[in-house]
Amino acid sequence: MSKITAAITAVNGYVPDYVLTNHELETMVETNDEWITTRTGIKERRILKGEGLATSDMAVPAVEGLLKKRGISAEEIDLIIFCTTTPDMPFPATANVLAHKIGAKNAWGYDLQAACSGFIFGLTTGAQFIESGKHKKVLIVGGDKMSSIINYQDRATCIIFGDGCGCALLEPNTEGYGIIDTVMKSDGAGAQLLFQKAGGSLHPATHQTVDAKEHYAYQEGQAVFKFAVTNMADVAAEVLERNNLSGDDIAWLVPHQANKRIIDATANRIGLTPEKVIVNIERYGNTTNGTIPLCLWEWESKFKKGDNLILAAFGGGFTWGSIFLKWAY
Repeated sequence: MSKITAAITAVNGYVPDYVLTNHELETMVETNDEWITTRTGIKERRILKGEGLATSDMAVPAVEGLLKKRGISAEEIDLIIFCTTTPDMPFPATANVLAHKIGAKNAWGYDLQAACSGFIFGLTTGAQFIESGKHKKVLIVGGDKMSSIINYQDRATCIIFGDGCGCALLEPNTEGYGIIDTVMKSDGAGAQLLFQKAGGSLHPATHQTVDAKEHYAYQEGQAVFKFAVTNMADVAAEVLERNNLSGDDIAWLVPHQANKRIIDATANRIGLTPEKVIVNIERYGNTTNGTIPLCLWEWESKFKKGDNLILAAFGGGFTWGSIFLKWAY
């Protein structure tokens, strides 16, 4: 019997219509376009506007587009893993909310929280269900409404983050395509350097926590950058070395879109030229769980069957990891 691997068979994405430019941010906080662009590579980001709209509302069009592409119904989905840092509610899981909205009546599901590494953690987890032979169609969704937890008076965070959602379908493959190897890591020692202080069981919501602006994302920018620029690059190199690959063997690097300098460092570490590196940070900023699936969605037409892809991410927690996969279509 041939070995079963989990292959991506369809991808799709969605970003809101509203564009928040660097120039508009100049009117909100002490910053400027040159400063933002030089340090992050970001020119604009998308923001989900409208009363009563949540992360799941971006996932619905993303998933419905994926189902249409693949020519399947929502009822064929076995499992939904929703990777998000901004769930619609603390509970129930946004995966369950999404399943109801799209009519995935036969799917069970749950949310996965690993900050910006969530989508590759989700792919790694979903692959296990495919490889076991128990599931045939596993939907991995990565999306965040980061604008809901960003303080637009804090220039350390408000310039970086945007809203967006992407998704990928995993199905069994016996031809050697799909997810070949993964390296996932985490270190809770970095928790206080990138986190949301209040809203959990440690610091439940009170008037004091709201007044102190503790429900917004907080980060020690320089410390996070130093850790990310080293570890995201190292883990991408590790997955190559484990599979006896060099930069020449890789068709595309699909990096988490947190900072252009981190992306460049990762590419340099594994010997990739810029034309092999997928970058859309200038238009979307950091959509947290949405960055990698949005990259796959935008570059889908350029991928060829059998292409070697390296996915790499770093996020709060700290979490980081890399995936080596062979494109299946």
